[in-house]
Amino acid sequence: MLLALTNTPRDYSWGSAMLIPALQGREPSEVPEAEIWYGDHPGSPARTDDGRTLDAVTADAPLPYLLKILAAGSSLSIQAHPSKDEAVRGFAREEAAGIPRDAAERTYRDDNHKPEIIVALSERFTALVGLRPLDGSRRLVAALGESSGDAPGIRALAAHLQGDDASAALRETLAWLFSGEAAAAIADVEAALPDAAAPGFERELENLRRIAADFPGDPGLVVALLMNLVDLRRGEALFAPAGALHAYQEGLGVELMAASDNVLRGGLTPKHIDAPELLRLVDTTPGPAPRVAAAGTDGVSVYDAGVPDFRLTRVELGDAARTLPVTGPTIVLATAGEVSVAAGAARRTLLPGTAAYVTADESEIVLTGTGEAFVAQPGVSH
Repeated sequence: MLLALTNTPRDYSWGSAMLIPALQGREPSEVPEAEIWYGDHPGSPARTDDGRTLDAVTADAPLPYLLKILAAGSSLSIQAHPSKDEAVRGFAREEAAGIPRDAAERTYRDDNHKPEIIVALSERFTALVGLRPLDGSRRLVAALGESSGDAPGIRALAAHLQGDDASAALRETLAWLFSGEAAAAIADVEAALPDAAAPGFERELENLRRIAADFPGDPGLVVALLMNLVDLRRGEALFAPAGALHAYQEGLGVELMAASDNVLRGGLTPKHIDAPELLRLVDTTPGPAPRVAAAGTDGVSVYDAGVPDFRLTRVELGDAARTLPVTGPTIVLATAGEVSVAAGAARRTLLPGTAAYVTADESEIVLTGTGEAFVAQPGVSH
């Protein structure tokens, strides 16, 4: 079975009024458009062309993944997601406490983990992912200290980042930033940014100034200072595994994740922040941002993050048809040009920002046309 999918953009405050409308060839929106969900998650199930919602179609076998277009006009919240075991325990705990699943203070809205991958659609997609190796963060803090005239709050921040155990130093620093006792450090970092200079950290300073303007006094500013800043080019990808701090900053991307809405926030948001739970599960091991290299040839590139819930394939179309095996329930999302999807005798034509759902009983899909499409399927071990 082959069904066309559509959905309404979600108007989160960090979204862009221009990026999704530009992709779909329409006028800019009067409100920020942050995400379009192409999946069966009950939070915003896609609509099918036979009048149903996709969760009704997949009721007997829900999808293991959720595919989205994401458009960031300003920073998303600094956040991390739980592992499967942590999600099961956290969900059971909040169910037992009687917290409504749609309550603002609810942390675990389901019992699933939420690893995720994002592929840039815009020419530049900016993201904060993972904690930078500590030597780099110490150099950046030292540069801010010089710009501030040795401000006491920045001295305190530098002291917290000392020690031979980098992971322990970062965990202790995050706990301090979320404790309410680091207001002087946050204020001093914010005051130092306009005139700061740090060779090799020019983009980081530019991004931090933008965050400070949008979220004055927020401890997430200093958390962001400790994170890897990555500028993806179109077609490049990042992976956020369980426990990894991340905050997408600006740009348009295709995002694929396990089917969950569990988010533990740590700043840069008016939404509920559960700092103790975030600190309990966050991975403070420093290192480079976790990029995912695309593998493939002949216009077909696979982004495999090694998780069983999902695998993402990018297909660039030209003169030749591209045939892909159906390895499970499949969603095809057009992101450029005009893409024709055929499964058996059925066919749908997709324009950018529209999608099609293919049931697992089909053997293959054939893509023709021009432009580009992304294909979401379960991972190989699902």
